[in-house]
Amino acid sequence: MIRLYWTILGLIALVLGGIGVLLPLLPTTPFVILAAFAFAKGSPRLAARLEQNPTFGPIIREWRDNGAIALRYKVLALVMMVITFSASVAADLATPILLVQAVCLLCAAGFILSRPNGPG
Repeated sequence: MIRLYWTILGLIALVLGGIGVLLPLLPTTPFVILAAFAFAKGSPRLAARLEQNPTFGPIIREWRDNGAIALRYKVLALVMMVITFSASVAADLATPILLVQAVCLLCAAGFILSRPNGPG
């Protein structure tokens, strides 16, 4: 039963990561890393498939080995955050919403920047 829980958590994280590819409000990389962690506990077959993926495999290995995020992914994440916040300002969202979004994005940016640079 516990393996099923981990597998379901991995699938949910992977779906959220996929949505994050399209919506910059959801960060893709942390969800993929969470999916890899959950799959390792719940479904070794799915963990292996994710780790062999040409796009996500290197990200997962670098995170597992060094807790690192490649500089290009850091830059991409930060650029997407700026675009997202700029779009929210341009859409004239209410100030409280902008403040919450700014705090969340700043926290995410701080975490991303605090990680060592991986290769790539």
